[in-house]
Amino acid sequence: MTLEELRALRESKKGDLKRRDVEGKDIQVIVGMGTCGIAAGAKVTLDTFLKSLEQHNLVDSVLVRQTGCMGLCHSEPTVEVIVPGMPTVIYGNVNPSVTEEIVKTHLIGKHLLDKHILDRPAIDIMKG
Repeated sequence: MTLEELRALRESKKGDLKRRDVEGKDIQVIVGMGTCGIAAGAKVTLDTFLKSLEQHNLVDSVLVRQTGCMGLCHSEPTVEVIVPGMPTVIYGNVNPSVTEEIVKTHLIGKHLLDKHILDRPAIDIMKG
């Protein structure tokens, strides 16, 4: 490798580490990556979230995590979204276009995407 290639690799890895850093990130996007989710396209969903967050300059405020099966195999890929001051929700059938909707409408616009919600914690239902 040349010195320039090594520098580019170092910068790339710094970006990867920054995305994984939990410090200062109060918004969470949790992608279901069980075998059912992966078979339904969860890897593409995860990659689309990462790209979209980068495009919208949200990498420093949104933590993207992976989890196993959420028990909603019939609606994979599934994504749980946690935003302070909003109900925690699980979205289903999250393809790349729904991913963009979640970023723009839920994370940036602070509005739920009712047509894609699969589950809300009972406490939220009781309050609302």
